[in-house]
Amino acid sequence: MEQKIERKTYLAIFATALLSFTGILTETSMNVTFPELAKQFSVSLDILQWITTGYLLMVTLVMATTSFLLKKFPAKNLLIFAATSFIIGDILCAIAMNFPVLLVGRLIQAIATGLSTPIMYQIIFAKIPQNKIGTMTGVAGMVISFAPALGPTYGGIVATMLDWRMIFWLVLPIVVASLILGYLYVDLENSGTDKSFDTVSLILIAISFTSIVIGVSQSGSVGIGNIKAIAPIVLGIIAIAAFLFSNGRGKSQLFDLSIYSSVNITLSTITYFILQFINIGISFLIPVYCQYVMHTSSMVSGLILLPGALVGAFTSPFAGKLADTKGYALPIIIGTCAVTLGSLLYFLTQSLLGSILVAALYIFLRFGFNMAFSNSIGNATTLVKPQNSPDVNSVFNMLQQYAGSLGVGILAAMLSNAQLRGTGSFISRTFAGGQIAFIFLAVLGAIATVSAIINFTMQNKNTTKREY
Repeated sequence: MEQKIERKTYLAIFATALLSFTGILTETSMNVTFPELAKQFSVSLDILQWITTGYLLMVTLVMATTSFLLKKFPAKNLLIFAATSFIIGDILCAIAMNFPVLLVGRLIQAIATGLSTPIMYQIIFAKIPQNKIGTMTGVAGMVISFAPALGPTYGGIVATMLDWRMIFWLVLPIVVASLILGYLYVDLENSGTDKSFDTVSLILIAISFTSIVIGVSQSGSVGIGNIKAIAPIVLGIIAIAAFLFSNGRGKSQLFDLSIYSSVNITLSTITYFILQFINIGISFLIPVYCQYVMHTSSMVSGLILLPGALVGAFTSPFAGKLADTKGYALPIIIGTCAVTLGSLLYFLTQSLLGSILVAALYIFLRFGFNMAFSNSIGNATTLVKPQNSPDVNSVFNMLQQYAGSLGVGILAAMLSNAQLRGTGSFISRTFAGGQIAFIFLAVLGAIATVSAIINFTMQNKNTTKREY
C-alpha cells in the first residue's frame, strides 16, 4: 500500500522552501547592481564581490553546523530563528548608507539561508517515502537552483525601475509568511545526539574557507603569484587538514565524516560541488560580462538569465521523477554533459555573443544543471544509513554554498586580473577575462561528468555483486 504524505508535511516543506528561495534569491540579486554600487560606495569589483562571496561564505559556515543542530534542536525552533535573522539582516541592508553596513546585513541574512535549506532537505528525507524522494528533492532543487538564476533578473528589474534598496524591502512579506507557516506546520523533532558541539572544528573550517576565498579574491588585484594571495590559500589548506584530523575526536563532532569511507559519496560530492560552482559562478559572470562587454543595462543583463531560470525550474521535478523511475545515473550524466557543452559553447562562440545567443546557451546549460544537481544529493542519501542522512545533508549543502562563494571569487578574480593586467581597451581586457572563465568552467564540467560516470559504473558493479 502506498504511503500517503500528510498535508502538513507539504506545508512544512513549503515554509522552509519559501525562506530558502528568498535567501538564495538575494544571493545573486545584487550582482547586476555591482557597477552602480561600485560608484556609489567607491569600492572596486574585487572588494564589492564580497556582498555575494561573503554571503555565500557565511551560509557555508552555518550549514556546517546543521548536522549537529538538526540532531540537537527541533526544526521549528531553528526555522523561527532563521526567519528572524533574515528579517533583521534584510532591514539593515535596505537602510545601509555605506558598504560595511550593507555587508554586515548580508552576513546576518546568510544565517537564515544556511539553516533553512538543510531543514527543508531533512524534512524531505525524514517524512517522504523512499520511492518519492527523487521527485521531492527535484522540487527542492527547483527552489535552490531557480532562485540564484532568477536573482539577477529580479535585481535588475527592481534596480532599474525602482532602487536597489527595494530588492530587500520587497522580499520581507515572503519571509514573514515563511515564519508563520513554519510556526504552524513544521513538527520535525531532533533525532538526538550524545556528542557535544565541536567548536574547534567549526573554527578550523571558518579559517580554511575564509582564507582560501580571501586568497582567491586577492589574486584578482595582486596576481595569483603574489604572497598576499598565496599565504591565505596555504593557511586555508593547513586549517582544513587540521579540521580533518580534529573532527570527531573525543566527545565532540561537527559531522560524521565516516560517510566518506565510500568512494561513491566522494564522487557524488565532486559532481555536486562542481555543478554549484558553475551555477552560481556563471550567474555572476554573465550579467557582469554583458554590462561591461555588450553594454547592456542592469535590467537586460538580468532578464537574459530569466528564460534559462524558467527552463531549469521546470526541469528539476521532471529530473527527479526520471530518477525515481529510471535511476539516478541517466539524469545526472545527461545533465553534467549538457553543463560541460554549454560552458564550452560560450567559449567557442564568444565573439558572436549577443543577448539572444547568451540567453539560448544559458537555457541549455540550466537544463543540464537541473537534470543533475538535486539528483546528486538524492543519490548520495541512498548510499548511507538513515542516521547519516543529516551528515550527507549538512556536508553537501555546506559544500554547495562554498562552491558558490569560490565560483564568484575565482571568476571575479579572473575578470579583475584581466582588466587590471591585460592589454588593449577595457572591453577587450574584459573579453579576454571572460574567455579564460568560460574555458575554465568547461574543464570543470568535464571533471564533473567523468566523476559521475565512474560513480555509477562502480555502483552498478556493486549492485551486480550483491545480486550474486
